[in-house]
Amino acid sequence: MKYSLLVALCVFAMPSFAKDSFSIYLVRHAEKQAVKEDPKLTPCGKLRARQIASMLEHTNIKHVYSTAYQRTMATATPFSLQKNLPIKQYAPAKLEQFAQQLLQQKENVLVVGHSNTTPQLAALLSDLKVPNITEKAYRNLYQIQVSESGKTLTLLTQPLTCR
Repeated sequence: MKYSLLVALCVFAMPSFAKDSFSIYLVRHAEKQAVKEDPKLTPCGKLRARQIASMLEHTNIKHVYSTAYQRTMATATPFSLQKNLPIKQYAPAKLEQFAQQLLQQKENVLVVGHSNTTPQLAALLSDLKVPNITEKAYRNLYQIQVSESGKTLTLLTQPLTCR
């Protein structure tokens, strides 16, 4: 298994040639408002959500998953609309079962989560130790590629920085 870091917008979704090869993309929700209960995205967060949709445009994603919170749903929405895919909700408290479901599904998917669940899910899917991210980290996009030769975890960093 490999763990690598890529920076900038790039075409990272290479066509897979093996029948059972697929990628799982994980992203934390975009920037949120400072309110305490179920905040919405900030203007910067809305821009980041559109950027994520643009970055993933050519990934052949078949399913979009999000927790039930406004900020995660709003982060998933631009991609969902772009590809005309429904957003399916998952329970962040049941990550082990969800990870198994994603691996058994064997299709490209996008999962939008939280700062405390996204690295944890990446670790469950890749069988690697994945560092926690801070409450202020919004730029990480994880790709777990699964193929006959194993699993590869790639951390992509989105270039957008809002102030």
